Amino acid sequence: MVKSTRLWSWLLAAVLLILWEVLSVVQGWSLLVLPPPSRIAQSLWQGLASGFLWPHLGVTLFEMLAGLALGCVLGLVGGVALGEFPRWRAVLMPYVVVSQVVPKLALVPLLIMWLGFGWWPTVVVTALICFFPLLENTVTALQHVDAQQLDLFRLLRASRWQTLWRLKLPAGLPTILAGFRVAVVLSLVGAVVGEFIGASQGLGALIIAAQGSMDTPLMFAVLVLITLMGWGLYQLGVQCETWLLRRLSLPVRATSLDVSP
Repeated sequence: MVKSTRLWSWLLAAVLLILWEVLSVVQGWSLLVLPPPSRIAQSLWQGLASGFLWPHLGVTLFEMLAGLALGCVLGLVGGVALGEFPRWRAVLMPYVVVSQVVPKLALVPLLIMWLGFGWWPTVVVTALICFFPLLENTVTALQHVDAQQLDLFRLLRASRWQTLWRLKLPAGLPTILAGFRVAVVLSLVGAVVGEFIGASQGLGALIIAAQGSMDTPLMFAVLVLITLMGWGLYQLGVQCETWLLRRLSLPVRATSLDVSP
């Protein structure tokens, strides 16, 4: 059943690409407006074969992973702190929510003024975007632990640390990892968006450069590369989640597995 579903997904993608190619030729669409898939594939291949795209890909990947790591560490630590201490949560949670309402793109000029040009502003923006999903899921996971199990740990006179480490975190791990999967996707968005302003390298900066030179096939080629990179990293995160849950003998959510085309 799964193989049949994947086959139909690939067939649908093939049909859509063929239809796009045919319509672009029949209708005579301009390359400047909407290039055909064959022209996009050619631009992507030329960029990879010549080595032009690889430095930009490396910069974006570094900024994404650095921002993801920083945001997840802060989100996990902050989520545990707010989940374990209700008074802290009542005082600080409104400020956390307000900080997420501010558009991150609007913060980039300020971060450039404070941190200078380079990869630091993009890393910070990416970390800010990745921070909230993991914090929110961690707080939710720690608050929804089975009451009978909590009573059992209290009866055994377990300390707060023992209850957190041996009950709350293992029980809430699927929810926490779901927040991590969301953060993985958003990290690429944050890295690319952060490169739109003040960056000279990276896939986001390359999109702006291609727009300035009116090279629409290159813009689409970079978008395809971003999509493939994001999909691959998401799948890697899913596989790591599955491995970890099975190693800890925890149930694996079906929704985290049925994502392959």
